Amino acid sequence: MSTKTGEKQDGIGFRSERGPVLAAIMLCTGLVALDSTIIATAVPSVVGDLGGFSQFPWLFSIYLLTQAVTVPIYGKLADVFGRKPVMFFGIAAFLLGSVLCGVAWSMPALILFRAIQGIGAGAVQPISITMVGDLYSVEERARVQGYLASVWGVSAVVGPTLGGVFSEYVSWRWIFFINLPLGAVAAWTLARRFKEKVARGSHRIDYLGAVLLTAGSSLLILGLLEGGVAWSWGSPVSLAIFAGGAAMLIAFVFVERRAVEPILPLWVFRHRVLTGANLAALGIGTLTIGLSSYVPTYAQGVLGTGALVAGFTLAALSIGWPLAAALSGRVYMRIGFRDTALIGGTITVAGAVLCAVLGQESHIWQVATACLIVGVGLGLISSPTMVAVQSVVGWERRGVVTATNMFFRSIGSTVGAAVLGAVSNATLSDRFAHPPASVGGDHLPKSVDATSDVLTGQGAGGVSSAVTTFVRGALNDAVHNAFLTALVVAVLIVGAVLLMPRVRATTGAGPGTGSEAH
Repeated sequence: MSTKTGEKQDGIGFRSERGPVLAAIMLCTGLVALDSTIIATAVPSVVGDLGGFSQFPWLFSIYLLTQAVTVPIYGKLADVFGRKPVMFFGIAAFLLGSVLCGVAWSMPALILFRAIQGIGAGAVQPISITMVGDLYSVEERARVQGYLASVWGVSAVVGPTLGGVFSEYVSWRWIFFINLPLGAVAAWTLARRFKEKVARGSHRIDYLGAVLLTAGSSLLILGLLEGGVAWSWGSPVSLAIFAGGAAMLIAFVFVERRAVEPILPLWVFRHRVLTGANLAALGIGTLTIGLSSYVPTYAQGVLGTGALVAGFTLAALSIGWPLAAALSGRVYMRIGFRDTALIGGTITVAGAVLCAVLGQESHIWQVATACLIVGVGLGLISSPTMVAVQSVVGWERRGVVTATNMFFRSIGSTVGAAVLGAVSNATLSDRFAHPPASVGGDHLPKSVDATSDVLTGQGAGGVSSAVTTFVRGALNDAVHNAFLTALVVAVLIVGAVLLMPRVRATTGAGPGTGSEAH
């Protein structure tokens, strides 16, 4: 089979080989997705063994950071050298990082090894979707991307559970060691079944552009992740980080304009389909991180449910997304990519409205319904826009445009976490600074971080029911404002989709071509 020409698409051999390859891709995706969430419930065990409680948020931040900034580089390398070597490098780096995490002797060492894991994950995620674009026709891609989306949905639910099981009954180190046999099976399957033809030639790698993009993006993401946490937004450290990141990205633009083979070609930002889809991906990342962060907080802190119920409530998002993504192919084959995404955008706005009107008297089923609707909407946006991105270019550019779209989604998650966190924390701080006269100030949380202690009864003794009620109301206001911000983002996603021209899918277009859309 040839992923470049798709010349054996209709042959029995091609179709019989695609199944094992897709299974291997889904397994790789599952490993990356699991390691994004599985460590959450293992934090107490990790800290108890290694210490460094104040540093543990970096276990998440560094993984996200290294994953996000390397995505565009891998996309370009995949177009130059082929998908297979880049995918193998990603799997190898991810498994190396897993081994090192499993034997980590201190928190700084574990953080460093999580960075290596993230470097590997940065290759696996975009190249998996690029390979799907190579292997499957435009009619089939939505269904297959629905499978990949379902892997993320299942991982979001299963990951924290597995982390707790390993930590309690075996050791938190097996959270990382379990990746080795699974990753080996995936690599072995790809080595045997996935074949591609890459036109060899002389290539000039844009090393300077890669360094500037990685360093500049790293500084900006670092500033967004740690701003308001490790340092204040207006501090000299914060300003220096943002200024340095912006300067490097400006220099990156000038370098790319002169590079023979730019790592992230600027024509990506001049194509209306790509621009609209990438801006939509930015919003999708923001909405996803927003709901993932604040739905459990709302369910537990405001409605008083347990962590398990809150997790299953969020799972409604994970159910709606892959189902809608899998079914979107039938829709966009009839009405086109943009109109399908517009339907999804309208549904997403409706779901965001339902989230914004939730209050202290709402029921948990209403939260789940809102999440399900948002998930359906995002599924109808993400797959058509991704397929549209892959369909307007040929094989030799598909890696770049796919990786760029994933990069924007990662940036959206990072920006969304920072913006929504700032909105929520500002609301809580304002409420605590102006408590009603009926509430004594002695037992109010000294900081927003202590809010959960009061609500769960872990705070200092003497906390009255009036204080608990006030704190619960303040948390409701904070989450409400975060949901209102998410609603604004949902509306902006619709605007981004409107930037795309009406691109119609061509029936029967096979993989590996650049003629699926016109």
